[in-house]
Amino acid sequence: MTHLDTAISACRAAGQLLRDHFGTDLSIDAAEHHDVKLALDRESQDLITDIILKAFPDHAIYGEEGIAGNQDSPLEWIVDPIDGTVNFLYGIPHFCISIALRENGEIILGTIYDPMVNELWTIEKGGKPLLNGREINASPRTKLEESIIFVGCGKTEDALATGIKRFERASLKARKMRMMGSAALGMAYIASGRLDAYIESRISLWDIAAGKLLVEAAGGKVDLTPLPGTEDAWSIVASNGKIPLHEIL
Repeated sequence: MTHLDTAISACRAAGQLLRDHFGTDLSIDAAEHHDVKLALDRESQDLITDIILKAFPDHAIYGEEGIAGNQDSPLEWIVDPIDGTVNFLYGIPHFCISIALRENGEIILGTIYDPMVNELWTIEKGGKPLLNGREINASPRTKLEESIIFVGCGKTEDALATGIKRFERASLKARKMRMMGSAALGMAYIASGRLDAYIESRISLWDIAAGKLLVEAAGGKVDLTPLPGTEDAWSIVASNGKIPLHEIL
């Protein structure tokens, strides 16, 4: 089984798990003001981990719910088992599984799967970005007033304040604004031409690893700015690479 086949298999298996539990009573591991952790987050990552390590026992797993495998391996799978957990908990069918593979620090593969509408995005380094096997491209739009922009507000007080200010500025210039609750799906939508930009002041690696490779392969642009004192967390500006965003940042 290839790396891509394994990632697809893991995404679909986790997707089935999430579909089976969508709309049911869920066990909450931890609840914060702006975030929740479900037992299902761990179950989904454990399922993904089992599938990947069965195929590649010497590889590393680096996920939102912890690490596994050989952490000295140059091949590391980056896993978000439910991107959009709050949406999932509240019965909003907008969430996904995101799996990426990096080799010696470079992302070489990405998959994003929305199990509720059965949409699977795939990308391999040097290959074509695909949605359910069909090639996709970022939108050709060049005017901010014709664009749809997704602004994330994060979970910290500073990130919320920054996001709200950006949302206000952008709402006066863009055609429509969105706060969607899943960074990975937001980037998949940019790669598919559905959205034109996604902006957030604090995001983690597992949220955007697969999406970055996908957006860039689809002709878009992703700028990541490391956050001081943090590991694998950035502010992000992802877009179709054509609309002017300097007016709203």
